Amino acid sequence: MSDTYVECLVAAGKSKTAKTVAIGLLVMTVFFAIAMLWIAPALLLAIVTAVAGWIVFANASVEYEYLYLDKEITVDRIVAQSRRKRVATYSVDRIEVFAPINSWHLDNFRNRDVKIADYSAEERQEPDERYVMYYEGGAKIILSPSAEFVKALMNVAPRKVFKD
Repeated sequence: MSDTYVECLVAAGKSKTAKTVAIGLLVMTVFFAIAMLWIAPALLLAIVTAVAGWIVFANASVEYEYLYLDKEITVDRIVAQSRRKRVATYSVDRIEVFAPINSWHLDNFRNRDVKIADYSAEERQEPDERYVMYYEGGAKIILSPSAEFVKALMNVAPRKVFKD
């Protein structure tokens, strides 16, 4: 049995919601720091909002790591470049189709009512290089794999993986 090992790291970026909350907490910190001149407990509120803003901003950075090993795809979520959590594991044998997001190979699957999991880069590129994987008829997984990752999958399941 040949073991192929490929890993791909994708920066999902910082979410707009987290950026907005962090900026709001920064503004509140400045406000409480200025209010500290007139109100004594404002120092405590300034410290609390500063710490909360730092925590929100630090945790806003998210990356996904795709790992292919021995007919198995593993997706890990890395928060703030320090904490890793396994999000999902997929068996290549159970994949129905793996193709670019705008591929005609996905036409038969487009009207399905499935659960969607997006583990791709948030910034959309032109041309769109994301891939869609339909898994066991009940899940649609969106990924942003490298060319080497797609090639490794294509070697294992050539009738299910398409490059268009």
